[in-house]
Amino acid sequence: MSDPAAHRPAGPWGSGMVTAIGVPAAKPPGEPPGPPGPDGPRRRRRQLVLFGGIAAAILAVGLTVVLVLALSGDGGGLGRRADKPTDVRPPLAQACPAPTAVPSEAPAPPSARPVPGPRTVDNQAGISYRAYGAPWQRWDEVWRAGTLRVQYRVGQHFITEDYPGGQYHASILSAAVPAADNDAVTLDLQCVGRQVVADVRAEYYPQPNTLDRLRDELTTLGGRPAWVSQFRLHFHEPGLSATDELSAVAVIDVGRPAAAVLYVSIPGTHRQFDHVVDEVLASVRPL
Repeated sequence: MSDPAAHRPAGPWGSGMVTAIGVPAAKPPGEPPGPPGPDGPRRRRRQLVLFGGIAAAILAVGLTVVLVLALSGDGGGLGRRADKPTDVRPPLAQACPAPTAVPSEAPAPPSARPVPGPRTVDNQAGISYRAYGAPWQRWDEVWRAGTLRVQYRVGQHFITEDYPGGQYHASILSAAVPAADNDAVTLDLQCVGRQVVADVRAEYYPQPNTLDRLRDELTTLGGRPAWVSQFRLHFHEPGLSATDELSAVAVIDVGRPAAAVLYVSIPGTHRQFDHVVDEVLASVRPL
């Protein structure tokens, strides 16, 4: 390796004192030294105090925003997440929760034996019952009156009179109505039955009306647990000859989440058919 000093220029361009870039030159002798800079530990403490103050301020602002959103009633943000989920159960399941204890099933009474003669079969409701000849005709509509929206699709009827409000009917109709939530098959028959009766009275007949209760009990129909309500309603409607009606509502537990509903109505103008109410109830059989 050659000697670097042999290549240095001479004269005014000769080498002098070399200082590194960024490194201050030594102070001339005799100049008083400047004040000492802050030491390392003190500087770090000062930085920690500064950073801690900034973090505390950010946390305070965040907590204030969260508190304002939580207490506000505008329904946005956190308010929506705090809302309870919508109850999507059927109306009867909401009004009549299933009993906690499952009652033992009563044995089928003697009347549960097969009934001879014509039958009306409602596969959706899970029941069959006695059918009648003229003047009774097959029901071929879907009637969903009332707030419970019970859909009567099967049965018989005949028109008893025409009046300004339309046509008045005698009827034997059946339907299936959801009365339990999820896969539950145990029903509060008393509650469900009274809910259906209240719906019938409020939505199917002229208002106001009065009720003579004839039967209101937990029983069995065709060997299945049932709630039966039988009553006579009194009412007045302009242009309507009928001022009363014998009616019955039966809610039958057929071992499904949907209860079977049987509705029978005989206007007071046709009392010769009152016997149909008891006959049809006695003829009910599960499928």
